[in-house]
Amino acid sequence: MKFFHLSDIHLGKRVNGFSMIEDQKYILKQILELADEERPDAFVLAGDIYDKSYPSPEAVAIYDEFLYQLSTRDIIVFAVSGNHDAAERVAFGSRIMNRSNIYLSPVYKGYVEPVEIEDDYGVISFYMLPFLRLADVRNYFHDAEIESYTDAVREVVEALNVDYSQRNVMITHQFVAGAKSSDSEEVVVGGTDLVNASVFDGFDYTALGHVHKPQNVGRETLRYCGTPLKYSVSEEKDIKSVTVVEMEKKGSVEVRTVPLSPLHDLRTIKGAFEELTDPAFDSGAEDDYMHVVLTDEDDIPDAIGKLRTVYPNIMAIEYDNTRTRNITSGGLSPEDKIDTKTPEELFAELYRMQNGAELSEEQAEAVEDIMEEVREDER
Repeated sequence: MKFFHLSDIHLGKRVNGFSMIEDQKYILKQILELADEERPDAFVLAGDIYDKSYPSPEAVAIYDEFLYQLSTRDIIVFAVSGNHDAAERVAFGSRIMNRSNIYLSPVYKGYVEPVEIEDDYGVISFYMLPFLRLADVRNYFHDAEIESYTDAVREVVEALNVDYSQRNVMITHQFVAGAKSSDSEEVVVGGTDLVNASVFDGFDYTALGHVHKPQNVGRETLRYCGTPLKYSVSEEKDIKSVTVVEMEKKGSVEVRTVPLSPLHDLRTIKGAFEELTDPAFDSGAEDDYMHVVLTDEDDIPDAIGKLRTVYPNIMAIEYDNTRTRNITSGGLSPEDKIDTKTPEELFAELYRMQNGAELSEEQAEAVEDIMEEVREDER
């Protein structure tokens, strides 16, 4: 069996005020063209299909068209909900969809039924595990001691009663310890949402979603495929791709990637204002999404407006000069900027300043639960 591993499409996402809708349509069309070349048996979508739990009508229409195009190619689809998705919305119509070989993860209710697909080497069981929070698991495992995300996911996996003598694929959306994150993800303070990679040791392949940088976590069969598009400057150097997995008999798994080419790349240019606006300056492609670093000692009035006459898709500008370097050396690093921090991180800093100590694991978990309740109320 051959399948494509995708995740974190974030349909409907805006980056620095720019809608990614056209970029997402373009990249999904490219992925479908790649499917016509590679002819995979299945697509695995490992969560964060949408960017918001209440997706826009346009985002829903794009997803609908993508699923339709896959169904016309007789490609099986496995899709789980991520932390940005509303599990109930992703699961809507799943029992009807199953008849067309489109399998959507249901809302977690204490168990996961595998979908069994047969190929020339026998049966492969696909386990679709949506994004889980501690409360989701504690509701169904009252007698278990669940103090961490590792405890929670381990309980869930052990309850699956997997036959590890057969071939098994896990599809899930969690933050596995050892993965390198980027700025466009939601990261919990203190890493309390980390899951130990050993939880997934028995699976022939684990298709992970949540982390945006494509990477293996310890082994090539435990993999984040990453986003199909760059959603932050920290992903500028990433090579976005589709992960292609080919499984034959038990123990035979080949993993490779096929690079993707975006409608607009995202990159950084650096220099003085006059240099960057000089017609002789070669920026590569002016219509790419730009992060501009100005080296002028004095601020340029309406710099971003003036630069947009040359580079229409500027996402952000910043200065690298004597003043900004002095600020950095004085203790205010980019990581200290309030607008880059999560509410959990800000609360942890306030606690540290007031009490001279770090939050305990139990306190950090309580803060996370409270903040998640607030987010759910906002949604």
